[in-house]
Amino acid sequence: MSGTNTVESRPDSAPVTSNRSIYIAIIGLMLGMFLAMLDNLMLGTALPTIVGELGGINRLSWVVTAYTLATAAATPIWGKLGDLFGRKGMFMASIVIFLIGSMLSGLSQNINELIGFRAVQGLGAGGLMVGAFAIIGDLVPPRERGRFQAIIGGMMPIAFVGGPLLGGFLTDSLSWRWAFYVNVPLGAVALLVTGLGMHLHTPHIKAKIDYWGALLLTVGIVALTLVASWGGTEYPWASTQIIGLAVLSIVALAGFVYVEGRVPEPILPLRLFRDRNFTLAQILSFLVGAAMFGAVNFLPQYMQDVQGASATASGLLLLPLMFGMLVVMLTVGQLIMRNGRYRIYPILGGAALTAGMLLMLLLQVGTSTVEASALTLVAGLGMGFIMQNTTLITQNSVELRDMGAASGSVTLFRTIGGSLGIALLGSIFTSRLENTLSGRLGEKAGHSIASGGVHVTPSMLKSLPVAVQDAFKSGITSGLHGTMIGGAVLAFLGFVIAWFIREVPLRGGPGTTPSAEPVPEVLAEPVI
Repeated sequence: MSGTNTVESRPDSAPVTSNRSIYIAIIGLMLGMFLAMLDNLMLGTALPTIVGELGGINRLSWVVTAYTLATAAATPIWGKLGDLFGRKGMFMASIVIFLIGSMLSGLSQNINELIGFRAVQGLGAGGLMVGAFAIIGDLVPPRERGRFQAIIGGMMPIAFVGGPLLGGFLTDSLSWRWAFYVNVPLGAVALLVTGLGMHLHTPHIKAKIDYWGALLLTVGIVALTLVASWGGTEYPWASTQIIGLAVLSIVALAGFVYVEGRVPEPILPLRLFRDRNFTLAQILSFLVGAAMFGAVNFLPQYMQDVQGASATASGLLLLPLMFGMLVVMLTVGQLIMRNGRYRIYPILGGAALTAGMLLMLLLQVGTSTVEASALTLVAGLGMGFIMQNTTLITQNSVELRDMGAASGSVTLFRTIGGSLGIALLGSIFTSRLENTLSGRLGEKAGHSIASGGVHVTPSMLKSLPVAVQDAFKSGITSGLHGTMIGGAVLAFLGFVIAWFIREVPLRGGPGTTPSAEPVPEVLAEPVI
């Protein structure tokens, strides 16, 4: 790196920290990450009431999209800021911004205000996830890191189950605004625990922030997400708007790569991609993010519209998937801590996730509720094998000073993969739904229902004629099958990529090297 940067001298390993201090820090990290995980899930059950009160149903999707876009764009920036100015301070700053966005969202008087304030929330959320995983990288060596990542990862199924339940309860008992206000006490506790109980010894780097890289990356991500969200729905794929956004995304991302190769402290150091395992982990994270978040996003709709479950009950029906993921994450974390072997788990995960997606093709209109719920288990097992291991491989492939940027990278690729997966698999879902409805009810009626011209909620569906009910349920099932086939293809690509990962020894203490494939000094700077 440039000789103008100065870093405190310390070995590239986690500091020696007492177990008590580590667990106190983990509590603070868990609370911070729980805020980010829980927010969107609580909002799902509150959105119908929110739109009914604030209006603007045509912009309903942007209440979620604004949050996701801001999170994706801010994630690598937070990671780099943590490297430059200290991860504890940046983690606390991200909590504060998230809480400000939460309060403002709860005070929103119209849909446009809510969309803007949700973007503020997303900016803070981007630092919560990447900050937590980077801080774990500071506190414990890689060989023991899987256990703590599994503990934090275990909050995900809890959030998936508890989020819709809590959001529905708060909306019915108090107000939809409390779906945002509830973040404040949780965030206050997270700030208190983090501020008083977390002690890090991270180096502070004197360097300029890569403003151009941040701007170009943000523009590229936003434009790409808009292409995936609007293409084929808001505008035709060949329209001027979509082509213009696609060109803008390509130019911005190409400019980002160009800038990152020439600034002293890039947001996403391109030299990291010289490490084979690091690059493969990012590709795997992207593919699995697309398969997991894209396909699983449509399971609750099947549970509600076809199985007749309520919004909260549909979350409970996904318990096999969530607990399968949790059990595997905890088990794998312990196994890695004991023997230091990790390469086999992404391979097993890719195979299990592919099989799990294909297994859900057995879901039919007449499938029993118990059987439908059980069929999600295998996919959950596959997710558990892959989720934390992409982060582990990423962190083990970089030096400690790049831990924040690397953690931001894996989170960024997973977020982008999830966003694009939802958009692309969603178009498959809609297309198959419309084709089925058009075949059963006629082209005009089928298009009207599939495009949202006619609103069909799970409660309204029961009052419609039997022929319409059957056609709609068949369409939802067909659409789900399309997303599962797409998810299986993505998961299989991840399975293939996982075979190329090398078993590089994990760092276990001072004096160990970060990788068995060290980058020579002459290649410390990227060559474009």
